[in-house]
Amino acid sequence: MMMVPAPPPRSSFVEMVAISSIDLSNAREPLRSYPVNDGPVDLDKHRTALNINIRRTLAEIERNAKVLRSLHPPLAGALPEPKGPGRDLRIDACRGIALWCIFLNHFPNNIGSWLTLRNYGFSDSAEVFMFVSGVTCALAYGSAHSRDGWPGVITRTLWRSWDIYAAFLLLTVACAIMVYLSGGGRIADESNTRLLLEHPGAALAHAAILQYRPVNTDVLPIFVVYHLLFAPLLWLLLRAPNVTLGASLLLYVLVHVFGWTVPAWPDSAWFFNPLAWQLLVVLGAWCVIAGKGVGPWMTCRMALVLAVLYLTFSLIVALSWWLTILEDLVPQALANVVVYQVDKSDLAPLRLLHFLALAILAVWLVPRNWQGLPMPLMRAAIRCGENSLAIYCLGVLLALASQIALVDISNGLAMQIALSLAGILLMIAGATLLSSIRIKPRRQPRLTLKT
Repeated sequence: MMMVPAPPPRSSFVEMVAISSIDLSNAREPLRSYPVNDGPVDLDKHRTALNINIRRTLAEIERNAKVLRSLHPPLAGALPEPKGPGRDLRIDACRGIALWCIFLNHFPNNIGSWLTLRNYGFSDSAEVFMFVSGVTCALAYGSAHSRDGWPGVITRTLWRSWDIYAAFLLLTVACAIMVYLSGGGRIADESNTRLLLEHPGAALAHAAILQYRPVNTDVLPIFVVYHLLFAPLLWLLLRAPNVTLGASLLLYVLVHVFGWTVPAWPDSAWFFNPLAWQLLVVLGAWCVIAGKGVGPWMTCRMALVLAVLYLTFSLIVALSWWLTILEDLVPQALANVVVYQVDKSDLAPLRLLHFLALAILAVWLVPRNWQGLPMPLMRAAIRCGENSLAIYCLGVLLALASQIALVDISNGLAMQIALSLAGILLMIAGATLLSSIRIKPRRQPRLTLKT
């Protein structure tokens, strides 16, 4: 008969400890080995000694980890993740609605423009589009940094800049072809394509260096520049977010004080001055990376009251430009000053304040879990926002085609309504098709070969 030591009771347990990637060889006292003999083994004694050695090793690892953390302090801002269950669908919905409004505003004498922000205040959809673009850039490139580091960020910014640059050149040529097929005339002057039709070599050369742009394509060159510079901007925001935002605000102020601008051809300046409009892009990225503390300030009642008062004032002033019944409510001198101070090219301060007031009101009225997001109209806007570059280019072409139709066929109210609805429906159809093309390969089942 042989005596065998009894196994340890089931109630015993081993503590599971997550160990970082510190090399265990740095521990001062290695684990001890115990000789094997034929006599009975005291398992409780051995288990106690083993636990003591593990605790000593883990304490040494924690001390080494503290030293490493002190050598590499964390970044000021947290890197965002754009995908997953926490994705904020309001971002894509805002961008999609802004694209619709931009289309409605892009062809003149359109009754559909009264559905946009332009006639009810000092700012319009361009401010919304710029700010949301800063938000999405911070989310996308922040995710690229988390996965691939700075080489991944630089690669993605270069590719995205190239995509926008190629889209801008193709859109420029497409606009010229549409105007040429329509017979030119007044449309060539209104769309700023006469130079391209009469001097194609010089116009394309200046378009290649972003100095010549047909009407309604001005936003694409500015995004080429912003995406090229977003990698250093993200680096600064992650290390000194408030200082970076302050520098952006200082540049914005200097633009208005000294009249700084970027040269263009044949005019003297870009319609969207990138030195001024950069503030909205930086502000959007800052809100994603380091703007968590601004949430309580935007949701306080005082901010809401001030925002509503400013929006009411801007609404009365803006409507007084169109409705004679409101002219007596606004002094003529004040109306003239406001008209002069809402310049769009340099993002006038009154426009900036109007957008900030709209943002505060939107935070109050549209919470993150808003029940209207699953509605069909909002889902269509989200689709358009997800494919913003292609849908923007499509909207420019549709606006030019609508302008040609109003000139050559009819400019009646029914035609304006029909063109507005048809354009938005085509944008939704295009976005749905692009989304289905992008998603379809992921849904295809794998083919298996049976042997």
